[in-house]
Amino acid sequence: MDEGDGEPQDFIRICTEKLSTEEVSQLVVSPSCGAVSIFVGTTRNNFEGKKVVHLEYDAYVPMAEAEIKKILADIRKRWPSVKHMAVYHRLGLVPTTEASVVIAISSPHRDDSLDAVKFCINTLKATVPIWKKEVYEEEGSTWKENKECFWKKQ
Repeated sequence: MDEGDGEPQDFIRICTEKLSTEEVSQLVVSPSCGAVSIFVGTTRNNFEGKKVVHLEYDAYVPMAEAEIKKILADIRKRWPSVKHMAVYHRLGLVPTTEASVVIAISSPHRDDSLDAVKFCINTLKATVPIWKKEVYEEEGSTWKENKECFWKKQ
């Protein structure tokens, strides 16, 4: 029974503010769903023996939002039971331990939301024009290319 649950909703936000996992997860809560699956990508303090101070993200926001919409539409085709979805990505400086991306998806049962979250982050990293620069304590910085990027495979 769907008591006032409403139509499925998608929430996309690309911003420079600190991300709240609680805020994003609450967007997808639904009385008809027993599962809310969440992925939180955070800045780690190391990469290949180098101490990472922070990450810096940049994006072509209109294209990034359009690509995320395509991912969410694809999820709805693959997992029709998915109810609400939220993808928030932070731009600018992201210190270690803070979230750069939060994805939350609800569904009646856990398998669909878990599978959809994994598909979402993997596809986002491969197709969405968001760029990351790692800033190191001693050795400057490096713009990073996701190994999943479709243009890298060509």
